[in-house]
Amino acid sequence: MADKESRGTNKLDFKTKIRNNLLERRNEARIIRRIVAIITLIALLAVGGVAFFGYNYVKSALEPVDANNNKLTEVDVPIGSSTTSIGKLLEKKGIIKNGTIFKYYVKFNNISGFQAGNYKFSPSMTLNEITETLKTGKLVREAIFKMTVPEGLSLDQIAKIIAKHTEMSSDDILKKLDDPEMVKQLMKKYPEILTDDILNENIKHPLEGYLYPATYSFYEEKPSLESIIGEMLSQTNKVIIKYSGMMEEKAMSVHELLTMASLIEKEATEKADRNNISSVFYNRMETGMPLQTDPTVLYALGKHKDRTLLEDLKVESPYNTYIHKGLPPGPIANSGESSIEAALNPADTEYLYFLAEYGTGTVHYSKTLQEHNALKEKYITNKRD
Repeated sequence: MADKESRGTNKLDFKTKIRNNLLERRNEARIIRRIVAIITLIALLAVGGVAFFGYNYVKSALEPVDANNNKLTEVDVPIGSSTTSIGKLLEKKGIIKNGTIFKYYVKFNNISGFQAGNYKFSPSMTLNEITETLKTGKLVREAIFKMTVPEGLSLDQIAKIIAKHTEMSSDDILKKLDDPEMVKQLMKKYPEILTDDILNENIKHPLEGYLYPATYSFYEEKPSLESIIGEMLSQTNKVIIKYSGMMEEKAMSVHELLTMASLIEKEATEKADRNNISSVFYNRMETGMPLQTDPTVLYALGKHKDRTLLEDLKVESPYNTYIHKGLPPGPIANSGESSIEAALNPADTEYLYFLAEYGTGTVHYSKTLQEHNALKEKYITNKRD
C-alpha cells in the first residue's frame, strides 16, 4: 500500500517538473522573443536613423554652401584635372560642401567636358551653376558689368579701358602693371606664358601684348586690378595652349609668337589676308631685310598717329624696325586669335611688300620694290591727290 502511494507521489512530482519546465521554456521563449523584437526595433531605428541622416547629409551637400554669400573666390583648375581633384579643390576653397558628393553628382548626371582655367565662384552658387561654369568657362549668373578690349590695343590704351571700371587712374594702372613685384607674382602664376623674355631691359612694358582682346564679364562693381588682369592673362593662356604643339614644331617661344602676331594685327585691315602679311614679314627676315613696319615706329615714339612721317622713321629705339632688323624686343599691342594663327601659318609666297589702298583698306602685295612703288603711286598717292 505504501509502495503504491509512493509511486503515485513520484508520478505527480514528475508531471509537475515537466509542467514547470514547459512554463520556464515558455517564459524563456517569450523573453527571447521580446529581446529579439527589441534588438530588431533598435536595428531598424538605427538603419532608419542612418538613412535619415544620410539623406539629409546628401541633400545638404547638394545645396549651396551659403545662399546669401556672393563673395567671389578665385579657383584655378589645372590642365588634366579629374572630377575628384576638382571636387577636392572646390571643397577646400569653400565653394561646395563635399567633394565626394560633387563627384557622384557629376557622374550620375553624365556631366563632362570641364575646362581648365581660372574661375571665380561664390558659396551661393548651386552645383548646376558650378558645373555649367566649368563646362563653358563662363559664369552663368548675370554680370554686373562687361569690359570689352578690342584687338590691336597697346597697354596704355587698355589701361584707360580698365580705369573706367576701377578707382585707379590709367597712369596708376600702367605703373602698377610695370611694377617688378607685380610682374614677378604674375610670372609665378602664369609660367606657361610669362617667361623671362618679358624682363628684357629693352622692353617698354613687360605685359604688353599679353592681355588678350575679348569681352570680359565681372560680378563685382569694383573688381581689383589683379583680378581683371588675371582674367585677361587666363584667356591668353587658354588660347596659347591650343597652339603649343605648333610652337614646339617651329621652335617658337610664346614671346616671339605674340610679338609677330602683334605686328600682323597692327598692319592688318578688315580686308587683309593676315597669312599673306605674315609671309611678307617672314620673307623679309629670311632675306635679311628689315621689317620696316610703321606701327613699331609709332610705338617707339609713344604716339598714336594716322600717318608716319619720314622724320619719325629715324627715331632711335630698339622697336624701330626701319633701323633694326628682325623682330622688336616684344609685342607692340595685343592680338586676336586670327593674327596668332597667321603668325604660325604664313602663306607660301614670295611677297616682300604690301600696302593698304587709300580709302578702301584693300591690301595689295608685291615681290619687288619697283612693283611696290607702282602700287603705291596708284592706290595711295593718286587717291590722296
